[in-house]
Amino acid sequence: MLSSSSCLTSSTPAFKLNKHQLILHSRGFSAPLRFCHPEGSKYQISRRGIALRGIVATGITAMEWASLATKPVQGLEILPYKPEGYNFWNWRGHKIHYVEQGEGPPIVLVHGFGASAFHWRYNIPELAKRYKVYAIDLLGFGWSEKAIIDYDAIVWRDQVVDFINEIVKEPAVLVGNSLGGFTVLASAASLPEKVNGVVLLNSAGQFGDPNAKIEESEANILEKLVKPFKDIFQRVFLGFLFWQAKQPARVESVLKSVYINSSNVDDYLVESITQPASDPKAGEVYYRLMSRFMSNQRKYTLDSLLSQLSCPLLLLWGDLDPWVGPTKAMKIKEFYPNTTVVNLQAGHCPHDEVPELVNTALLDWLSSLNLEKSPLSTPVNVS
Repeated sequence: MLSSSSCLTSSTPAFKLNKHQLILHSRGFSAPLRFCHPEGSKYQISRRGIALRGIVATGITAMEWASLATKPVQGLEILPYKPEGYNFWNWRGHKIHYVEQGEGPPIVLVHGFGASAFHWRYNIPELAKRYKVYAIDLLGFGWSEKAIIDYDAIVWRDQVVDFINEIVKEPAVLVGNSLGGFTVLASAASLPEKVNGVVLLNSAGQFGDPNAKIEESEANILEKLVKPFKDIFQRVFLGFLFWQAKQPARVESVLKSVYINSSNVDDYLVESITQPASDPKAGEVYYRLMSRFMSNQRKYTLDSLLSQLSCPLLLLWGDLDPWVGPTKAMKIKEFYPNTTVVNLQAGHCPHDEVPELVNTALLDWLSSLNLEKSPLSTPVNVS
């Protein structure tokens, strides 16, 4: 059991369940839900840390899928798989995949590094009973185009901003896991009048270091001189990782390292990760993603984005995440008081590991926002 250092007692508007602790059971796994700030571990994810774990930070969607016998989480509907995808949107000349279900105030779900809309398989059907749910594949992932471009956080921010303006066309709540969390936070900071709330599940990103100084030193000059050789080594190294990471045994091993309840690491999930490498551009996209993953980190830090946020924030945090511990959630709460924190005994992907708890907490928090249909606003262009 994790010890709690400070339970949620602020004046921040919060939602309530019937009890302070809700325990649901899924395949013999008990996962308490707590409204607390437990003591945690480190709160940063480095590019090297992700690279060493291969392409699976949360799973990549398949371009094709064999017929699989899948047992869904008891009592929850599962998003039907469509090998041809659901809906497609042309964004700046690129083919973007997204799922759209339900009616009501809109919610936009954004997956983590390496994942896709199908990683929200247990969340979309439940949320769609009360809301209009969109789940988008970021450029380079899932069924979206494997574009050969220089990737950074701003590419995905702009994609989500344009998706809200062109497809959703009204204020929405943005929900993101891992890299998707950082993406929705950046999107909300850029488009405040179109965002009613933000939900982060074990978000990527880091706080800035106020003592850091960028200096042009002899070391910097030497680094520029050796950069061509470094790039060659990096390409070879990442190429090997990509080949290794697409092996089914490796995929299953990585997933089980971040899913505390590994019973949800099933054929559905593993098969959806091993197939996308068949795309001829997948290897090059992986190299570009990994080699630029940490770009813009000094400029676009969590504190710089949170300082621009103006809506309620919900943190659904898997406290047992080996990559992003609960300390990070505590620091976000301290920096941005208009935050509700829900601590879960889960790993890096609580929405797929303990979807019952995530759905319950998310729906209760959404009901507290008093969401209503808002008049359409003028689209905002973000430079």
